[in-house]
Amino acid sequence: MSGGHLSKEFFELVKSIGESKSKQEEDRIILHEVALLKRKLNDVTASSSTSSGLVNKRKREFLIRLMYVEMLGHDASFGYIKAVEMTASTNLMQKRVGYLTCSLCLSPTHEFRFMIINQLQRDLQSSNHLEVCAALMAVCKLVTVEMVPAVQPMILDLLRHDAELVRKKAVMAIHRFHQLNPESVTDVGVALRRTLCDRDPSVMGTTLCILHDLAEATPTDHKDLVPSFVSILKQITEHRLPREFDYHRIPAPWIQIRLLKILALLGQADQQTSEGMYEVLHDVMRRADTGINVGYAIIYECVQTVTTIYPNSTLLDAAAASISRFISSDNHNLKYLGVTGLAAIVKDHPRYAAAHQMAVIDCLEDPDETLKRKTLDLLYRMTNPVNVEFISDKLTQFLREATDVFLRTELVSRITQCAERYAPKQRMVHSDHDECI
Repeated sequence: MSGGHLSKEFFELVKSIGESKSKQEEDRIILHEVALLKRKLNDVTASSSTSSGLVNKRKREFLIRLMYVEMLGHDASFGYIKAVEMTASTNLMQKRVGYLTCSLCLSPTHEFRFMIINQLQRDLQSSNHLEVCAALMAVCKLVTVEMVPAVQPMILDLLRHDAELVRKKAVMAIHRFHQLNPESVTDVGVALRRTLCDRDPSVMGTTLCILHDLAEATPTDHKDLVPSFVSILKQITEHRLPREFDYHRIPAPWIQIRLLKILALLGQADQQTSEGMYEVLHDVMRRADTGINVGYAIIYECVQTVTTIYPNSTLLDAAAASISRFISSDNHNLKYLGVTGLAAIVKDHPRYAAAHQMAVIDCLEDPDETLKRKTLDLLYRMTNPVNVEFISDKLTQFLREATDVFLRTELVSRITQCAERYAPKQRMVHSDHDECI
């Protein structure tokens, strides 16, 4: 859809929009474009000649220009019918542009959406897997709750299609149905368990997305899948997936992260289920420690999982050790992850706070406001009868220097809460409370 496939006219439009000096000038250019597109549409309606109006080879550009008009905030509804018509084109590229225009421009309640159902059904049953994929992509964007029953049976059949790309997009469509109406996919459990074990890793990875949502809604119904999730995670860490799923030599990091999120949901407050995860979690954390950002992301997700499932002291020690490296890093993003991860650990396991107390307080000196706020929340969580005087003194000292109104309000709130909690035993905290007032 670029280069020689687009006219000089469209190139000049994009160029003039980019060079416009004001919103008024931009609006004037777009209004001129709208008038031009309407004239082209009227020409093709009035004449069937290919020498005038919207000739066949320019239909695609017409819709692209239509989307450009809508993108800049102007109404182009006069051309929607052409987008609907183009979804029936035998040319695959024109069909895709037609579906794309409909998905971007038609509102969820627009009557034209229902005009596309028959074409979607035909394309979903096409022998050309590329047409099927185009229809599946459109289903994810265009289908409403009322339209689901009309296409769902065909999409369930496509979960067994020979082409892995079709199976993957069919799973994505089922996920979209679940987002629209969870009750519409209550009978797809068996099919999803089959696609979880699909021979193509991309289909398996896509299935994890909907299984994550299902596990979040009803964790009990999916606890029997924990051995499967653990087995998949183990295979990934052992580099059994094709190399194209690697990112900076880390095997399928985003699939690993999704699996860790699912395990956290299923292992929460369940000792028996959690015990089946301990070994693989320790292995994932160890293998991800490679010194690159995507490895840090996996380690952070491991920490979140370890602090959510039934506790294991060995895993907690490993998580705390990883977090200490984050907090001491010069990278602000890693520091933020470290503070957030330590907050998750000390929430239920406060004994890990003492070793990192000074490093956390040093984060208050960081110029990053977001990091400061997260650090204040962590310090409050770390407070106990032993360190309350020291932490309250640091918070009060920081309050004197803070200028942001919202930050000062949060500081006063934290110091006051500490004073109320420990005042009977700590006179210094009470004096800090008085100083705040």
